[in-house]
Amino acid sequence: MAARSYHHGDLRKALLDAGEVELSERGVEKFSLRGVAKRAGVSHAAPAHHFRDKRGLLTALAQHGFEVFADRISGSGGAGGDCRADEASALGELASLITCGMAYVDFALTCSNLFSLMFASSWPDFADADLDRSSGRAFDHFVKEVRSVFAGEGLSEEEMHARAMANWSAVHGLAVLLLEGRMRSVLALPQPAREEAIRRILEIAASGVPASI
Repeated sequence: MAARSYHHGDLRKALLDAGEVELSERGVEKFSLRGVAKRAGVSHAAPAHHFRDKRGLLTALAQHGFEVFADRISGSGGAGGDCRADEASALGELASLITCGMAYVDFALTCSNLFSLMFASSWPDFADADLDRSSGRAFDHFVKEVRSVFAGEGLSEEEMHARAMANWSAVHGLAVLLLEGRMRSVLALPQPAREEAIRRILEIAASGVPASI
């Protein structure tokens, strides 16, 4: 899929749009500013007007990716964000946390190159204030969900943080294992059995973390 050629207006947005397509089709390692410029229909020197270099553009793409990602797992970005009534009844207080995890995994599998840029690449500059802020939104949401689910257990701030970290680690680990094709027993399942297996794994991970460590 080719990005729409840029003719006038917002050059920065046109380059980001073209960059998303370049990243999606070529991955981080083969990503090039020349390729982005060609997709956007501008000269190869045009990206320098908004992005210092390849790292600058990839940092901006990662920042945008984290915004989309945070919206997804908080339920405001569409895919994976809604929990059906029967699921909520079966999972009880864990429902929102499980739904958040499902959205996390869905994002990893459907936006694999962007996910890899955000979490497994040294290209983004996390000293960038905008990227730092956006990347923090996802974990902040996990903390919020954990507080909501376990509010009645009298956990200390340290224990609540540890539980949020444990849940994040489990969800991220599952996403990476599926993305890399390592969890073959789950990947071999047909839909919706695969989705149910992923949901069950997330439910066990969320409910099985001890109250203190």
